[in-house]
Amino acid sequence: MLLRNKRIINKVTNMSLKQLSAAGMEAVMREYYDGCNEANREKIMRCFTPDAVHYFPPGMYEGPFRGGEKIAERWCDAVNKVGSYWTIDALLVDADKAEAVIEWTHFKTGQGTVLRGAEWVVFDKASGLMREIRAYYASPQAADIKRLELAGFDYKQRGYVLVSPRGKG
Repeated sequence: MLLRNKRIINKVTNMSLKQLSAAGMEAVMREYYDGCNEANREKIMRCFTPDAVHYFPPGMYEGPFRGGEKIAERWCDAVNKVGSYWTIDALLVDADKAEAVIEWTHFKTGQGTVLRGAEWVVFDKASGLMREIRAYYASPQAADIKRLELAGFDYKQRGYVLVSPRGKG
């Protein structure tokens, strides 16, 4: 299975497994979005490490999607149930940091809804696959929520500032 996965990675990204490149990272991300739009589980899953996590704002779905299989299952369901289709509006890649940022539009054609957002994507340097996506949506602040953060994302463990340096919150 590992050898098969290496062949798939090379096929998808056209890059060496020893050197992460901006072109390879972009190819994986475009393959992922193509797979989402096609509701192609295999295509989606081969873009992720086995332990990948896709984080969302609070109240979205049932919390983070954990694993490439779950990510693929949920996006294939979205295409089949609400007519989801995504476009890539902007994409920035930093191969040295193995991170990328993407701005996208999610058209839920069956609901007549348009959702815009951005995602911070972290790649696994060894495989060139995505291991983490943090989704941020363009929407108004909910008045009843005091901490608008990604559900299930451990900000403290990651070293994020938790209290304003000026105090009060």
